[in-house]
Amino acid sequence: MSVLRSLESKIAGLVEGTFSRAFRSEVRPVEIARKLAREMEAHKAVSLSRTYVPNEYRVFLSARDRERFADYEAALADELAGYLLEYARRERLALVSRPVIEFETDDRLGLGEFGIQTGVVAPSQYFEQQPGDDQAGNTMIYADPGMAPVPREEPKRPRREKALLLIDGKRLVVGPAGVTVGRSRQCDIVLSDPNVSRRHAEIRPRGNDWVITDLGSTNGSLLNGRRIEGAELIGPGDEIELGTSLITFELE
Repeated sequence: MSVLRSLESKIAGLVEGTFSRAFRSEVRPVEIARKLAREMEAHKAVSLSRTYVPNEYRVFLSARDRERFADYEAALADELAGYLLEYARRERLALVSRPVIEFETDDRLGLGEFGIQTGVVAPSQYFEQQPGDDQAGNTMIYADPGMAPVPREEPKRPRREKALLLIDGKRLVVGPAGVTVGRSRQCDIVLSDPNVSRRHAEIRPRGNDWVITDLGSTNGSLLNGRRIEGAELIGPGDEIELGTSLITFELE
């Protein structure tokens, strides 16, 4: 049995019963494991006799993704750490200590996105670090299992554009934190459309861009006629279809 399949079996044992409901978000534990191993490989440091890899990993999740399994993350972190330890042994990679996995919430991430940042404890005791090297790696953001990771870049300038949604001839301003759209009165923008779910979709800023994410709606969401999968970038003039409602996104 492969290491990853063994991890899947262990997680399956953990998530029986009520625990299984914790993972109905877009983020899946096994996908986190795959990306943790990728980040381990991407941050190797070679000494005279060994190849060292990070032993600290911070996993950033959206607020909703983390909320769904917050009560069980200690058990999940332990399984992921065991997976990385076994992976390192199999690939003959050196660790200065057992891997440590920590989960954090990042409100800039949408449902289904997660970030990973690596670090090494006391690297100078084990291999030479070049002047100016940073102990912590870039935070890598993953939005889709098939999407290549990209380093997170902090905004280099303040956001100047104001986002607007054009709905039935009305111009609705999107606040700096974004909006949720649906039939529920708890949403920021309420649509009286029976084909729209109570919490259908959300539009949020990400860096200097804007993204739209379907929130697990019954009928799905369309962006320019194409079904939305995960978090997708939107720009001026893009048309969003929620149920029978047509929304145009604009910036000014």
